[in-house]
Amino acid sequence: MQNNFQSLSYFIPEITIVITILLAIVSDLVNDFKKYTYYLVLFGLGLTGILLLLDNSTSTSKLIFNDMLQFDSVSYYFKCIILLSTFSIILVSKYSKELDDEYRPEFNVLMLVVLLGMFLMTNSINLIMIYLALELVSIPSYVLAGILKNDKKSNEASLKYVIFGSFASGLMLYGFSLLYGLSGTLNIYEIHTSLLLVDNPTAVLFSILLILAGFGYKISMVPFHYWTPDVYEGAPTTVTAFLSVAPKAAGFALMLRVFLNLFTYGGEFSSTIPILSINWPLLLAILSAITMTVGNILALRQDNVKRMLAYSTISHVGFMLMALCTLTPVALTGISFYLLMYAFMNLSSFYMVIYMSNNYNSETVDDWKGIAFKAPVLSAFMVLNMVSLAGLPPTSGFIGKVYLFRGLFFDQEFYWLGIIAVLNSVISLYYYFRIVKSMYFFEDDNKKYKKPHPVINWSIIILSSQNLLFYFYWSDLYKYIEGVFNL
Repeated sequence: MQNNFQSLSYFIPEITIVITILLAIVSDLVNDFKKYTYYLVLFGLGLTGILLLLDNSTSTSKLIFNDMLQFDSVSYYFKCIILLSTFSIILVSKYSKELDDEYRPEFNVLMLVVLLGMFLMTNSINLIMIYLALELVSIPSYVLAGILKNDKKSNEASLKYVIFGSFASGLMLYGFSLLYGLSGTLNIYEIHTSLLLVDNPTAVLFSILLILAGFGYKISMVPFHYWTPDVYEGAPTTVTAFLSVAPKAAGFALMLRVFLNLFTYGGEFSSTIPILSINWPLLLAILSAITMTVGNILALRQDNVKRMLAYSTISHVGFMLMALCTLTPVALTGISFYLLMYAFMNLSSFYMVIYMSNNYNSETVDDWKGIAFKAPVLSAFMVLNMVSLAGLPPTSGFIGKVYLFRGLFFDQEFYWLGIIAVLNSVISLYYYFRIVKSMYFFEDDNKKYKKPHPVINWSIIILSSQNLLFYFYWSDLYKYIEGVFNL
């Protein structure tokens, strides 16, 4: 254990984010520096990334700030996904016409605050710290969803987000209080030790259900998904893209740490036996089946592209939960691998939505008619994203789903869940290829080619190309992720 002063040396990337937030706020107050806020934020994120890459201390686990946070290879891996996603979205946000220039500095600062909260989510091992980190992510997210204050849909999105978020947060806090009452401590490792001696499995099961409500809300798991389609549709597309990737990665990082270190017999990432014989993996399996099915079936009925991608996100959460419920090392690696692939394909898809919105005011699938004949290169990469999201070869989405299914069948359990997942993969083909059909099988002579901004253009191309890269060359990444969990 490190004292507070010694702990600072492991906290440098987070301190860099805090300093960037303060400088961004100050620069926004001074008119002469206001125009440089965007570049200041990008520089701060870039510096944070460099400091992360130079940080070699994650090879061994370290507890800092009086056992409030744990720095290890797991938190490091998820931080890299979160930082990459946030940097990419702030970079593109400047060229989205949805955001008013007046609010861009506030947008950037709020994004940085959420980033800090997500970093803390990956490290937290103290119940109070977990709650504070989640609220540090949630509260600025409510503001980001409603940042278009003159847009009724954006206002509605923010209000629904607040209501559902507050409800889920309250349930989770009650679950935490039960754990504290049972153990008399806030540290998850000490709580785990106490739970092994508890003779009341019902109280532990009840706390699991309540905590699952808070985490389920953060990752858009059914039945805590109701906010997702409305918020995704009403929020600016850049915010939607952000919410669909970065908080999901942070949510899964926290969920893996809490459930595997707290509610398994061994109390570590390689544990395979639930604590006190409570069959919470079966509960997760049922929720996984419902989540992917609800997400896919409701996506079939959507005409709004952002809303369709929102339900798509819900279905992907179901697939990732499918691997978590098996409690196998193979499943952990599969989830972490899939999250990175999902970030590439989802961000690129939303950037294409930004291009269509900027230049053609497109909202529905029909608004995409004939775009393949006007912008063939970007359209081809959009098709690649749709194929990857559907989990078809030759894309990284296929490799990712193979490893998710491998985790399921490796355990030789929940075969029924595998069948449901295969059926859902088939269902998803329909709504993903509705967009492809609209792009390629219809012509619209009224559409004229409008050149995308180079940043949006290259963001789509670079992120989409990862779908091919990691289809042909994924083995080294997979081996690295196995090392992350020390499997």
